[in-house]
Amino acid sequence: MRFGHIAGDRMLDLVNTVGWRLGGRDRTEHLATFSDVVDWCLESDLISEEEAAALRDLAGRDDARAERERQQVVEARERAYATLFEDDPEAAAGLAGMYRAAIEAADLVRTGDRWQWRDRETDLRLPRDRIVRGLVALTQRDDLDRLHQCEDVKCGWVYLDTSPRRNRRWCNTKDCGDRNRARAYYARQKAKGPRP
Repeated sequence: MRFGHIAGDRMLDLVNTVGWRLGGRDRTEHLATFSDVVDWCLESDLISEEEAAALRDLAGRDDARAERERQQVVEARERAYATLFEDDPEAAAGLAGMYRAAIEAADLVRTGDRWQWRDRETDLRLPRDRIVRGLVALTQRDDLDRLHQCEDVKCGWVYLDTSPRRNRRWCNTKDCGDRNRARAYYARQKAKGPRP
């Protein structure tokens, strides 16, 4: 898989499609093309293989519109982050506006024993609409008190802390955890000074 799936919710995994979110100039966008958006949606089971092929074909015929859709996905992601982690009412209002547009493009239908949104057509806005509906559903989870952000100074990845004591500090113990433990160890050694 190309993208990190460590957050406990696929929409939080979308928020993590930014490398070094808090790293200033080191910040890296992982949804750099519309094809990246399609890849993420496919990995996250938001679209089918057939829909992915159709979207790639449509994007190949209208690069400019595909890029605008990519930018809208990034905007929705950033609004969700600002809503959940910065308590930004303007971001929440913007996300709500995107949600209203997303549900206007779909019908609420019964599938088996549950109700779900069914998009009326497969066009370039399909990933954005499904993502926006997912992001709004994320904001309504009952366990948002478990939301946490990696304590690495640059990382900024987010996740649901499902540890029994709610003491998870790092997005990934093998990456940010090891790096920060090593940093703390070297700082302690330096503070002790040179050995006689």
